[in-house]
Amino acid sequence: MDRVSIVHENFLRRVPAQDFPVGDSPVETLEQADALSVFRAQVLSRALDLQSRVMQKQGQGYYTIGSSGHEGMAAVGHALRVDDMAFLHYRDAAFQIARAGKAGHAGIMRDMLLSFACAAEDPTSGGRHKVLGSRPLMIPPQTSTIASHLPKAVGAAHSIGLARRNRPEHAVLARDGIVMCSFGDASLNHSTAQGAINAACWTAVQAVPLPLLFVCEDNGIGISTKTPTGWVKSSMSVRPGLKYFEADGLDMYAAFAAAREAAEWVRLHRKPAFLHLRTVRLYGHAGPDVVTSYLPKAEVEADEAHDPLLYSARGLIAAGAASADDVLGIYQGTLADVAEAAQEMAEIPRLKNAGEVMKSLIPPARVCAPSNGPSADRRAEIFGGDLAQMDQPQPMSRLINWAMHDLMLTHDETLLMGEDVGRKGGNYGVTQKLHARFGPARVIDTLLDEQSILGLAIGLAHNGFIPMPEIQFLAYLHNAEDQLRGEAATLPFFSNGQWANPMVVRISALGYQKGFGGHFHNDNSLAVLRDIPGLIIACPSSGDEAAMMLREAHRLAREEQRVVIFVEPIALYPMRDLLEAGDGGWMRSYPAPDQRIGLDTVGVHGDGVDLAIVTYGNGHYLSRQAQHDLAASGIDARVIDLRWLAPLPEQALLEAIGDRPVLIVDECRRTGGQAEALMALMLEAGKHQTARIVAEDSFIATGPAYGVTMPSREGIAAAAQQLVAGKRA
Repeated sequence: MDRVSIVHENFLRRVPAQDFPVGDSPVETLEQADALSVFRAQVLSRALDLQSRVMQKQGQGYYTIGSSGHEGMAAVGHALRVDDMAFLHYRDAAFQIARAGKAGHAGIMRDMLLSFACAAEDPTSGGRHKVLGSRPLMIPPQTSTIASHLPKAVGAAHSIGLARRNRPEHAVLARDGIVMCSFGDASLNHSTAQGAINAACWTAVQAVPLPLLFVCEDNGIGISTKTPTGWVKSSMSVRPGLKYFEADGLDMYAAFAAAREAAEWVRLHRKPAFLHLRTVRLYGHAGPDVVTSYLPKAEVEADEAHDPLLYSARGLIAAGAASADDVLGIYQGTLADVAEAAQEMAEIPRLKNAGEVMKSLIPPARVCAPSNGPSADRRAEIFGGDLAQMDQPQPMSRLINWAMHDLMLTHDETLLMGEDVGRKGGNYGVTQKLHARFGPARVIDTLLDEQSILGLAIGLAHNGFIPMPEIQFLAYLHNAEDQLRGEAATLPFFSNGQWANPMVVRISALGYQKGFGGHFHNDNSLAVLRDIPGLIIACPSSGDEAAMMLREAHRLAREEQRVVIFVEPIALYPMRDLLEAGDGGWMRSYPAPDQRIGLDTVGVHGDGVDLAIVTYGNGHYLSRQAQHDLAASGIDARVIDLRWLAPLPEQALLEAIGDRPVLIVDECRRTGGQAEALMALMLEAGKHQTARIVAEDSFIATGPAYGVTMPSREGIAAAAQQLVAGKRA
């Protein structure tokens, strides 16, 4: 007999015999009606687990990681308010079902069956994945994440305190709400979980409000690897800034009492707490998992003997809320109801084509209240002496800084956060004066952890803020890239467009810093970003365009709910001259605050009778130098600045190229660089006179050799001459 059948038969045999696990339930913690409601949620969760395996065998279901053994989370769901945002562990179906019952949300059984079936009618993901989540129930959808949802839970909790003073137009969390985030004991050991918990503690000890409840469901094992006995308690009960609670999660009465106490403490003190619940894992990790292949049979049977449904039955009978027959009736009736409802799933339509699958990659636009911007007096007050310099040419770093000033003046929900962005003003001074002028609640100096920075931004966006997190160097993004790939960019996709976390991520990036930093501070690879569906990547090369593109990036986030990566070339931050020292050829004046550069545009410089040079970032700067040199040798080149790297502005680019030969200048590496996509586009468009000059597949050196692996002014000119010579031949 398989383990699923064994657990089922054990329940049917032990309840009539009242052969229950030893212990006393604190039955006074739940009213009888509430206890029955929690039990029904637990049983429905169990019945859905059983049905998911049936559906998989029939070819009608595709996901069997279930919640059996974790049914105590129904009590946690009942203890919290429906408007407390919950980021759930993938074994928390019982929590969602209990919350649905508390909210009077009918049809949760069918909703979850639709999810198992990947049906197009699934109200959460629209058939894209089996996920827990619900917009009406304030549960952002999660897939099989391993702790990657913890950083954004910290951010969402932080947003509640910020919104008390500065409530965004699109805020959704209650002023006295809390955030709950659940995970397993194995996930606790992930660096992402440790970073998020550390960030919560770091924040709390500074008396910053953070109403967050971590819930660790400790079943003692992660797939096949055991958690050391006592590890969770010993590592979490002594953390500064974190209040520790524990309970037997097998017993719904005990779980409810502890969850209610922990939630009330968090709500009252506005500080994070850690609720440690003992659970068991029944049936192994997932449907195909044979648990006895790596655990002794005696251990498996011991866990099965501690079925949480048996604990609940014991408590209900002891409290007089139900008889043994009542308990069995609820159990068997629920199984029958689920089996009957599941028959409909065979005929339910699934997603049929790429268009249907991709429909929710891009979130829907939202209505935003119009803004006339700040008054002239307010703007003069904030900018101070800077205002008198705005008609004078400035380097890129200063124009980006002024653009952020104007955005923060116009939109109160705009926040900056990152390492050293506040008092120091950033590594390159790009955020100077913003902290002094807008305060620490809007310009947030974070701890040195990129996962926490991006998680903070994602969570803030959940509550209506427009975050503009800064990643200090492109190479540092790799510590936290999953927060973009696995969380921020996927949220609209897995929620069928019901949830989004718009933001503008500013990254100081790319190469050509003279003699500084090597490959950690000069990183010329955008490959890690280019293949994330739905992500927008912007890369300005001149100060005026940087300001106008940043405004458009902010509009895309605020109005269209997009995640935008704003890549700022470090070497161009201070650039003043173009052709020779003192010419001021790369300085620009600050554009009027209402001027933006649209997503589907390119920058065109020169007529270019002989060829077009397609480039971006530092490559644009170098190509403009080469354009001058080429003109001296009788070659007329047009330089086209891409500006937007994803999605590529293909139509505008091809129109700007016309029938000219094309030289692609890509400062990123030969492998995985932008030139690969551009070469493919040229080939598909029938442009066969195409060449590229790119960076070598190498890291960047410190010292005099800082630029030798990347395109140069001379190299661009030489490649252009060769291309034109071939055309003329």
